[in-house]
Amino acid sequence: MSKPTMQDIADALSTSRITVWKALNNRPGVSETLRQQILQTAREMGYAKGGTPAAAAAQPAVPATARTVAVVVSRPESSLFWMQIVHRLARELTAQGWNLMYTYLPAYGDEDYSLPAALTDGSVAGIIVLNIYCQPLLQLLADLPLPKVFLDSVPGFGQPELGGDLLLLEGRRSIRQITGRLLDLGYQRLSFIGDVDYAQTNTDRYKGFLDAHRDRGLTPDDSLSLTGPLGLYTHYEEICNFLDALPSLPDAYVCASDYIAHYIQRYYDERGLPRDGKIPLTGFDNNAEYANVADRITTVDVQTPTIGARLAARILFRLANPDAASEVSYIYTRVIYRGLEKE
Repeated sequence: MSKPTMQDIADALSTSRITVWKALNNRPGVSETLRQQILQTAREMGYAKGGTPAAAAAQPAVPATARTVAVVVSRPESSLFWMQIVHRLARELTAQGWNLMYTYLPAYGDEDYSLPAALTDGSVAGIIVLNIYCQPLLQLLADLPLPKVFLDSVPGFGQPELGGDLLLLEGRRSIRQITGRLLDLGYQRLSFIGDVDYAQTNTDRYKGFLDAHRDRGLTPDDSLSLTGPLGLYTHYEEICNFLDALPSLPDAYVCASDYIAHYIQRYYDERGLPRDGKIPLTGFDNNAEYANVADRITTVDVQTPTIGARLAARILFRLANPDAASEVSYIYTRVIYRGLEKE
């Protein structure tokens, strides 16, 4: 007979696994009546916490005063972008009496990879997931019986797979507007640069690129776009190889991020192209970290501090209401037009 699990206890009491986890670990957010029911059911079922065949109540519990949320991160393409979010998160949570613990995961996890103990031993009450774009790692995080909030995910892995709230930066509408502006200005041979399967937001941005063409009865030339996977440390090399192999360069570029756009600018600068030094180039993020494109190209403002505040508000709500239905929310963005008009 298999050993009883937290889900078995939850099913027996018609409650959630998160509520059971909170009760077994002496966490706030569970009424005393329900806590005692959970502990009694755990004893009756012979639930063993940590491999010990004793009742859950006999296990050492993390003090309820240990109010800590983990922010889980990996592979920051832009440290400034992500740290602005984390700093605002820390400020908002601290103001509410919560601690923020920074937890690093690798870019990719193999079959034997296990999450850090801090995420599984009861040290944290909830997690906020930033910049994790590996589905096996997302699955491990989704399986944690903790309140969870994700900023972005990979295509096809959203709700209900994540088991938590999901915030997405709206990009389809913004890129549709940018691409439409380029087409209306007469730039017909457009290139989209960015791995469209890397993140759900990248997929959405590429859809906006296609939408703008479709709106005008046009079909983009796929040979001008680089939309497949890009190596972790070989973005520039792969972009250069792609552009070098084209019979002629595109009229303009729609990039999935300012990070990608600054490589396009670098490619042109190193080759002395074009002669007037101008490239119809667009990005996403309005990131000041890349000096060769900052405040010079059309991009999309995403207000990173506001994102941090939104994530903090969501995890605090989720901690206080663990059984509330999960949500998918879009944070709308604003296009900043720079340097696209033809002379």
